[in-house]
Amino acid sequence: MNEFDLKIEDFGDDFHWGVSTAAYQIEGAYDIHDKQASIWDAFTSRKGKIYNGDHGRVATDFYHKYKEDIDLMKQMNIKNYRFSLSWSRLIPEGTGKKSSHGVTFYNKVINYCLECGITPWVTLYHWDLPQKLEDKGGWTNRNIIHWFEEYAKFCALQFGDRVKNWMVLNEPMVFTGAGYFLGVHAPGKKGMRHFIPAIHHATLCQAIGGRILRRRVKNGYIGTTFSCSYVEPFSTNKRDVIAANKADALLNRLFIEPSLGLGYPVKTIPALRRINSFIKPGDEKDVIFDFDFIGVQVYTREIVKHSWWTPYLKAKISKATDRNVKTTVMDWEVYPPSISNMINQFNEYKAVKNIIITENGAAFEDKVVRGEIQDYDRLSYLQSHLQKVLEAKQQGSKVKGYFVWTFTDNFEWAEGYYPRFGLVHVDFKTQKRSLKLSGKWLTSFLESKSV
Repeated sequence: MNEFDLKIEDFGDDFHWGVSTAAYQIEGAYDIHDKQASIWDAFTSRKGKIYNGDHGRVATDFYHKYKEDIDLMKQMNIKNYRFSLSWSRLIPEGTGKKSSHGVTFYNKVINYCLECGITPWVTLYHWDLPQKLEDKGGWTNRNIIHWFEEYAKFCALQFGDRVKNWMVLNEPMVFTGAGYFLGVHAPGKKGMRHFIPAIHHATLCQAIGGRILRRRVKNGYIGTTFSCSYVEPFSTNKRDVIAANKADALLNRLFIEPSLGLGYPVKTIPALRRINSFIKPGDEKDVIFDFDFIGVQVYTREIVKHSWWTPYLKAKISKATDRNVKTTVMDWEVYPPSISNMINQFNEYKAVKNIIITENGAAFEDKVVRGEIQDYDRLSYLQSHLQKVLEAKQQGSKVKGYFVWTFTDNFEWAEGYYPRFGLVHVDFKTQKRSLKLSGKWLTSFLESKSV
């Protein structure tokens, strides 16, 4: 079934196809050997923070089932696998003593990927900061620059001989905004006094990590990833347009522009000026790094209207459920042009060399009919978004790859196990894996060519 008549050869022989995952969402084995708690281990233990009281202590048990999952990837013709390293599995207290058990685990994963003809793409940081570092202030403490430097050097040393494709941070806007401003993600802090320093320190670490990987990984292909949503004003009213511009600056420009030497978007969002108190001499230069690629992660669009009562931005998102549009179970609007619009928006930055869609996917309710897991909504979502990626590529954009979020159903942060994003269904009681219709389609689609 290919509603959009997509052909893999239309994307070119040098287009990277893959799937993405994250350590805390799949690994489980939360306290095995010498691993210590991450901020998500701590946050999920707090009552009322996670839907249904769920947690990632077992998740999909990838720690023990990695061979089964990688074997399934191979069967599905998936040639590129993006996964993250758990900081607290490798350096249990965040700094100091290293874990030989953690190194052994990731060596096994990397080596088995290579044995199966699958190229590993590794994310250094996907939100699971060691709790011991959070106890010292986490991303609000400028010392995280040194902690992160130690972590990045260690990872490059241990794995850089075989892993050539790296991403420094995953979606810094989300882990700083949801974790240090709204408090709905780990570590659960709220307010500008936490958010502002976390922004600057994450931006510095983004560049520092890039420089370390560039120096220490021979022939490395170094990137970082950003959460993006195409933003449109609710109306042509001037106040709505201004509100939309502010939302776009916050959601889509805040971390990319400093890395390109353009500074923080303080003209658009004056409230960001307080970041100046955390900028030290030399920081304006130190936040800049010439990435080989930018990972763009798109799921939906946002419609924004003026809101006098919303502090700092004077902007408010118009909920998709209030606009009578098709949505996912996350209440995100299904709007395929968002992905091509964001590719084009990032393409306009002259210093951006290459763009890879490092996450795109959707959570829908799966239906089991005569033993087959039918997820037609997800299949349609993926095909329609791929069509828009192809259109952007054909129009001359620098998009070079597409990674589906995600491989298996997993722990979906504050929403627990309710939203299922996977190409592969997981029965969380038995850990049985079952290929969904969308996964079968992707298998067939990738069969002819993939790099």
